[in-house]
Amino acid sequence: MPEGLEAEIWRRAAMPLIGRTIERIRVDERVAPPEIECRLVGARIVGVSRIGKVVLFDLADAVETETLGLHFGMTGRLIIDGVAPIERLEYASAADRPKWDRLRIWTETSVDGASEPVALRLNDPRRLGRVSLDPDFSAMGPDALTLRRNELAGRLRGRRLAVKSALLDQTIVAGLGNLCADEVLLWAGVAPARPVDELTGADVTALAQACREQLPAMLRRGGSTAGRLDPERRTAPGRCPFDGAPLVRSTIGGRTAVWCPQHQR
Repeated sequence: MPEGLEAEIWRRAAMPLIGRTIERIRVDERVAPPEIECRLVGARIVGVSRIGKVVLFDLADAVETETLGLHFGMTGRLIIDGVAPIERLEYASAADRPKWDRLRIWTETSVDGASEPVALRLNDPRRLGRVSLDPDFSAMGPDALTLRRNELAGRLRGRRLAVKSALLDQTIVAGLGNLCADEVLLWAGVAPARPVDELTGADVTALAQACREQLPAMLRRGGSTAGRLDPERRTAPGRCPFDGAPLVRSTIGGRTAVWCPQHQR
């Protein structure tokens, strides 16, 4: 499922769209604001960025500048100039059916040899993602890929929920999903059900360091399924890659957690 790492892969892949002008769009009105077509057609893409799990396109026309936000839900993915930077998501269908396209964007130029003239497709079989205009991210926490200890400590202060639930809260840390949160906790040696108000300073430091060091390594290897807790270990569950102890599957805040009871305290 898409997390901040997948969104970063798509952001990088979408950079060649900068400078192009949107000629027309087709959008599934069930996942987008009704005025989106008239506001996008004719606008030029002037920037591509990411906040947490959301890819953002800065658009400019003769009158104003606005931002298009692509939110991927559990099964959404991007295809740019006919190329899918991520062929398939681990927990989604491997098919790529046109009826699952929730947004299509055509531009006035395309890459030579592209397999299709559509510059961008947001394909989402379960229709859990959405498209937004000028999304408000004022409450969003610091990004997981660059998280510093003092940022995390400030966001956790006064909280009493389980640390796994805290890491999944996008107002605390932006970009972490279920797989990456488990990976961070594994490296930090912190049990997922441990209450936030029981964390030590060393725990907070270890969590921030795991985000800042291990998530970029996973990004280089391909995304949120490229950690030590790969899909095979999560499904079995297998043994801890650090100490060989049997991994445990539990439910915390309605989400599955896979962790090692031997070294995660």
